[in-house]
Amino acid sequence: MSTIHQSADKPVTIDEIVHVLSHRPTATTRERDWPGVTVDMYAALPNISERYPALDHHLICYCPSGSARLVQGREGTVHESLISAGVSMLMPAGYDSLWEGCASATARLRIPTTLIATAGEEIGRHSTSQIEIRNVFETRDSVIEHVAQILIGELDRAPHPAQTLVVDQVSFALAAHLLRSYNLFEPVVPRVLPALSRLEVARVTAYIEDNLDRPIGLVELAAIVNVSRFHFTRLFKRSTGMTAIGFVEQCRIRRAQSLIMETAIPLSEVALMTGFADQSHFTRRFHRHVGCTPAAFAREHGRRRAIKGPRD
Repeated sequence: MSTIHQSADKPVTIDEIVHVLSHRPTATTRERDWPGVTVDMYAALPNISERYPALDHHLICYCPSGSARLVQGREGTVHESLISAGVSMLMPAGYDSLWEGCASATARLRIPTTLIATAGEEIGRHSTSQIEIRNVFETRDSVIEHVAQILIGELDRAPHPAQTLVVDQVSFALAAHLLRSYNLFEPVVPRVLPALSRLEVARVTAYIEDNLDRPIGLVELAAIVNVSRFHFTRLFKRSTGMTAIGFVEQCRIRRAQSLIMETAIPLSEVALMTGFADQSHFTRRFHRHVGCTPAAFAREHGRRRAIKGPRD
């Protein structure tokens, strides 16, 4: 087993670690002088057996592809698992570590403790005694994965002045996420999920009912309650139990049922009046919601069509 010797009271820095490791990165952000997170890309390593001293920074190892069975040891705990694409390993500053077995290809994100402290101040954690990042041997975290992929993507691009801004913002977002999801001292607060008010739902419903004869988009519905399209989709589902698109179609079908029962308008015109592209589309969607075709529904409710439309 290879052991790297380092003074116990002097953890390894981000600059030093690249020389301490027995292997070298295949690509790195170091020569680009990016702010925030430093990214080193490593190829898969077979048959490793190494111990490393504590770091003065936090480390996230993200596996972008492949898989390998790896043994990790930290703080007296040994963990063995299959590390596959999408898995991240989180090692806080101050931990010495053991690595044995096979290591998959990894993107190693090195996060300065000062970045975490700065993010902590922004959310009201004014003392580092309120921050302790948890040790995590393996996790599938979509935020970490997205951030890692953005940084890997930027590393693959040619250097550009805009990268400094991109990396700075993404690094700060990652620090904020670590504080939110992996800080031992972060209180667990029951999450109150937002929803649209009854008045807002009524306004959206009225708008839909007034515009059933044409296509209705999420952007215009979101504008009614002054939120983004993406935020609106979540709020609407939470408030009504169904998607906005599904709700619009349900309104169209209800209007069509009323027109069929109360008027003699041809079914082809009913389709257009309720916003369907054509009678064939109308028939398919009506059958899905009601369980029968519009023509069968008309016969069942005893309404003779005064004016016959095209065959339905």
